[in-house]
Amino acid sequence: MHRLPETPMMSVELARIDYRTTPEYYIDTEQVTDPVMLHLLSCCPTVFGLKKAVADLLAGHLDIALPEPAGVIEPGATVRGQVIAAAGAVIAEGAFVTGPVLVCPGAVIEAGARVRDNTVIGPGCRIGFGAEVTRSLLTGGVFMKHTSFVGDSVLGLGVNIGAFVSTTGLRVTSGPVTEPATEEVCAHLDGHRVATGQTKFGAVIGDGVIVPAGTVLQPATLIGAHTLLYPKTQVGGFFPAGSQGR
Repeated sequence: MHRLPETPMMSVELARIDYRTTPEYYIDTEQVTDPVMLHLLSCCPTVFGLKKAVADLLAGHLDIALPEPAGVIEPGATVRGQVIAAAGAVIAEGAFVTGPVLVCPGAVIEAGARVRDNTVIGPGCRIGFGAEVTRSLLTGGVFMKHTSFVGDSVLGLGVNIGAFVSTTGLRVTSGPVTEPATEEVCAHLDGHRVATGQTKFGAVIGDGVIVPAGTVLQPATLIGAHTLLYPKTQVGGFFPAGSQGR
């Protein structure tokens, strides 16, 4: 069996002082007005802590109140577990939502969409037919209008996910897949492996990024805000904010 060469591991402490691992590198927090979203982004030194922060939020372990469930859940929607649709949110007929999930104001989960397992759908997001989101934070204005999958990931403002896009949370080099996963997923910066503290980690996609149709994002892909991605079957690694790549 072929093995990839080992690359030096960067300590968590060093990663935390690297601006490229902070939420602010990927998300313009000055454009975020939702109080719950602001609290989530401000309580995590790095983007790698946001998955746990979402789980803690939905379990009531963070010092912020969840919004009232004043949104619309249409007859014919399948809703199980703790699901909060905030005022102005819509879970449409034919949607599938399994909590714990928070759907923020102005977000719409459309017919045929599936949202589940410790996910926050931010204000103004549109999750369309065939799209699936799990264990993720969508900050706001995210469009997933077509068949696609986002798991164990963080998406910034105004991200557009094309048809048949998928994030990947586990590496194939770790041997047979086990559930639950046991091996930590690492990101890569400047030739160093950066510990994420996660056994499943998909991607961080910054503000304004359009992920072209048919793209598969490798585990722990980091895409800075306003990066232009050209069409390619697989994308991975780190893309600086404002760069172009494939």
